[in-house]
Amino acid sequence: MKKIPIRQGIDTLVPSATLLINERSKQLASEGKKIYRLGFGQSPFPVPEEVVTALTKSAHEKDYLPVQGLLQLRKAVARHFSTHYGLTYDESRIMIGPGSKELILGLQMVCDADLLLPSPSWVSYEPQAQIVGSSVHWINTSQKENWLASPEKLAEACTINPERQKILILNYPSNPVGSSYSVDELKALAEVCRKYHVLVIADEIYGALTYSGDHHSLAEFYPEGTVVSGGLSKWCGAGGWRLGTFCFPEELRHVLNAMMALASESFSAVSAPVQYAAITAFDGSVEIEKYLRNSRIILKIVSEYVHDQLSEMKVTMPKAQGGFYLFPDFSEYHSTLEHRGIKTSTEFCEKLLNETGIALLPGVAFGRPENELTCRLSFVDFDGAKLLQLVDNQTDPNADTILDNCPAITESMNTLRGWLKQ
Repeated sequence: MKKIPIRQGIDTLVPSATLLINERSKQLASEGKKIYRLGFGQSPFPVPEEVVTALTKSAHEKDYLPVQGLLQLRKAVARHFSTHYGLTYDESRIMIGPGSKELILGLQMVCDADLLLPSPSWVSYEPQAQIVGSSVHWINTSQKENWLASPEKLAEACTINPERQKILILNYPSNPVGSSYSVDELKALAEVCRKYHVLVIADEIYGALTYSGDHHSLAEFYPEGTVVSGGLSKWCGAGGWRLGTFCFPEELRHVLNAMMALASESFSAVSAPVQYAAITAFDGSVEIEKYLRNSRIILKIVSEYVHDQLSEMKVTMPKAQGGFYLFPDFSEYHSTLEHRGIKTSTEFCEKLLNETGIALLPGVAFGRPENELTCRLSFVDFDGAKLLQLVDNQTDPNADTILDNCPAITESMNTLRGWLKQ
């Protein structure tokens, strides 16, 4: 049969680096190799028990639900954002999708705009723009600025092809860095976005995992131009359930309408049982709040341990403020690694995985230069259910006790230290 041509823009795509590292790690583990899974960013915590129970009770729900999402769920999402973040949304301005990833792609498909991305950014934003044929303009950042976009650099990017509408995807706490924006930083970015009429996707999927418990949204300061993206995957441990949320301002209702039309011709609706169960998750409870508090305590302790261990190895990176990532820079070892034939972040990660079993993701996958020795490290290779129970039984959780129950994390740091010394 004649070879079928692939559409331009899609013909050069490769599978997502995060999904590939997960599959590669599983494959190597199945072959008997000891693998430290620091590459794939999946929540280590189980879905809260009451949310699982709600899913079980909803298993009989079989009808197609509205394209925009179940009304009761959209009301629950609106209550959630009002209670936790002080953001007011009518349920008519909320959309439910099969993961926030699908919703972000959908918005890029319906809007005729260039994409602005801080470097580094999550691995799928740029390929999605490639799929829809949009131009991508990277906003350069630096480690001394915690790899966050500055208003000055954002303004520079906004002046590129000034006649073109711009979409900025701002993810915080950040994947891959773990950094977040202060209120003053968000206000400064909001001023630039308002000046240049930028449409912002505030990807706040890790917002509830801000260690301080005090997450602020750009939508507080630029409500008219910000779409807030969220979901169940990170704070509720339900990545495989595939449920994401978009909250729109009234000014962007036409974008919501276009996305609903697109959804009606593509995914139709999110799984009915999952939507019904998600009502329980977004409505919250005393137990769910305790689950979140304990999750933040555990992640903060583990992140600080990994940060301190890497710092002792002369590896530099900002401290994480939320989520479960660090973005270490191994530039201190540039000369030593070059003598071993390692000149790029990809070569670094390949060599490290093959020789030690430590799985990281190269910085180039997140928009950094290939020859920069940065990587994303996901510090969630531990039994989340066990640690939640442990913390729940302690009035003042002890860091040593938590770390004693993270053997893969502590072993991986010792293994990395030995490898770097070679």
